[in-house]
Amino acid sequence: MKEYFSRYPIVKDVVAVAIFAIFVAVGTIFVNAFLFRSYTVQGPSMEPTFHTDDRVLVNRLAVTIDQLQNKRFKPQRGQVIVFRNPRYDSVNDRVEYIVKRVIAFEGERVTVKDGVLTVYNAEHPEGFHPDDTFPDKPGSPSSGNSDVTVGKDMIYVAGDHRQDNYSYDSRNGLGQVPLFDVMGPVFLRILPLTSVRGF
Repeated sequence: MKEYFSRYPIVKDVVAVAIFAIFVAVGTIFVNAFLFRSYTVQGPSMEPTFHTDDRVLVNRLAVTIDQLQNKRFKPQRGQVIVFRNPRYDSVNDRVEYIVKRVIAFEGERVTVKDGVLTVYNAEHPEGFHPDDTFPDKPGSPSSGNSDVTVGKDMIYVAGDHRQDNYSYDSRNGLGQVPLFDVMGPVFLRILPLTSVRGF
């Protein structure tokens, strides 16, 4: 084999490039599946926190660590996450991955009334306004009126642009999101370069 490659160096170069390409492909798949993955924000639903064409990195490592411990990853309240759209339909061209903010968890009651989103749980039987605790404030009052209790292994999510129908989320149309659809929390905006920041 060594003599063959000596006689045909072009073959040696082709094999080397092919091996390199395989390692790059396997490495890319590994990084995307287990470490971090990038997504592009589409639409105005997360304004003013994110805008259309912002590129974000999602922390897949947090999900991977929980999976290795045979646990289901559970994001924190207020985290911005990317999840697979539970109503994804490629035929009707629905978006497959969605960026939203985590509002409530299993067993918690969520109401939307007079522009205010309120969460009720054992710690806050009188209710509290999660928006008041977020570093990035939603850009508008919540539209609509609803009163729901979050189901088992589900989360309630909302966009930061809550006026009218700008955000397709748990308040209107999307419904609650299964924990197993969560890809992970957003930890860095990488584009545009003028707006790079961590989350």
